[in-house]
Amino acid sequence: MTEINLAHDIWILVADGEKALFLRNEGDTEYLNLQVVRKVEEDNPPTREQGTDAPGRTQGPAAATSAMEETDWHRIAKERFADEIADRLYRMAHRGDFEQIVLVAPPQVLGDMRQKLHKEVAARVVAEVPKTLTGHTIFDIEKILKAA
Repeated sequence: MTEINLAHDIWILVADGEKALFLRNEGDTEYLNLQVVRKVEEDNPPTREQGTDAPGRTQGPAAATSAMEETDWHRIAKERFADEIADRLYRMAHRGDFEQIVLVAPPQVLGDMRQKLHKEVAARVVAEVPKTLTGHTIFDIEKILKAA
């Protein structure tokens, strides 16, 4: 992986499918000082706690029935969250809140987000880090990004 230039004022989005931290480096490349700009959390319980109905059934030829695949509500909520974050990033970029941003998220979420980013935001993405760091402290995030 190439070294990430975490210059002064660069933004870092640390996200997963349920939580997002918008951070800004108030330090410099050598001495990071990440400050939380905004925190977004969404309650996304597992599918078994969201859906109560059994999967549907279809009637086939000769009175045969087959079960339909159960809806993955948890996955759908993660995709909606990626949509929401992409929209929020667009509004922030359009207002001029940030010039450069680093995206940090699990590979699947990063892929979902990448597809949904407006070109104005995509042009400002200087690096992507495919890791889950939402459960880490700011200090740990600084250390991990510095080592990346």
